[in-house]
Amino acid sequence: MNQRLIIHLDMDCFYAAIEVRDAPELAGKPVAVGGASDRRGVLTTCNYEARKYGVRSAMPTYMALRKCPGLIVLPTRFDVYRAESARIRKIFRRFTDLVEPLSLDEAYLDVSRLTHPGAAIAAEIRGRILEQTGLTASAGIGPNKLVAKIASDWNKPDGQYEVTPQTVAAFLRDLPVRKLWGVGDISAGKLERLGARTCGALQAFSRIELHGIFGKFGLELYDLCRGIDNRPVEPSRPRKSLGTEETFPTNLTSLQECEARLASLHAGLLAELAEKEASREIHKLFVKLKFGDFSRTTVERVGDRPLLEEYRRLLAEGFARREQSIRLLGLGVRFAEEPAAPEQLALALEPSRAGFPGT
Repeated sequence: MNQRLIIHLDMDCFYAAIEVRDAPELAGKPVAVGGASDRRGVLTTCNYEARKYGVRSAMPTYMALRKCPGLIVLPTRFDVYRAESARIRKIFRRFTDLVEPLSLDEAYLDVSRLTHPGAAIAAEIRGRILEQTGLTASAGIGPNKLVAKIASDWNKPDGQYEVTPQTVAAFLRDLPVRKLWGVGDISAGKLERLGARTCGALQAFSRIELHGIFGKFGLELYDLCRGIDNRPVEPSRPRKSLGTEETFPTNLTSLQECEARLASLHAGLLAELAEKEASREIHKLFVKLKFGDFSRTTVERVGDRPLLEEYRRLLAEGFARREQSIRLLGLGVRFAEEPAAPEQLALALEPSRAGFPGT
């Protein structure tokens, strides 16, 4: 079986970069795209000039303006972003049919069947994106999705990094465990308290030990810290739902405490929706609770507007179901089922350039 070759392509500050491209007078200035400056507004993304001030995506707009008073906040133009994303995906599909979009601005590509080196393929794709859109992209090249995605962040912006099968072990040895898929603040803190700040340190734990500490996720950690990831690149992977959640270091004991945490979760959900699923039709809203005794409940209602007031109602209903403190709170949306797309006709490509698929 041939060694897999996976590329993770990630556009650099995609929405903000489009705005600066279309308004060159913004070049060199801190720019963000997102909501209004009131307390409900949330940034979708920002450029690197803004990030120097500590501004980041999913940050409330009012907070971003405090950190960077000169920040230029522009409204979203998702029709433009979707059109640019479609142009970029068309470039991807000239190289491989195995393209798995993660959002409008990033995707996995399985290029195992191509004969060119991975670094050359990634450079060619990035060059065509720049030529045809005026936008830059970064890439990670590796033997699987896990390694490729981590590597794509290594030489940002407008760069790429390759991890070969022979260098996976060295690449992971000093990698912080926080870089691994599924490791959030809570699990990272737990690992660090165990002395496992890096993947190399985490490799000292056996499967049995990790399972005892983290349950089923511990078995995944055993593989992830070694760079083992057998997930295929899936061209058709429509997401059924999208949500965000938080596990609290100290259980919440009142509805008021839960409501106080709901607003930040809601802001994060809106940012995720705007970035990853802006074009999808929402069918239901839901709130998930895990109680102090580890039992769970989910409350959901049909609805297409993810308003904070609606989530407050769902939270109140869920909280009233048990006389228990709350250790985890989550909220999200479920998407309407999309009709199956008609089979696409194969496109005839122009003659190749230097052995690559034609433009």
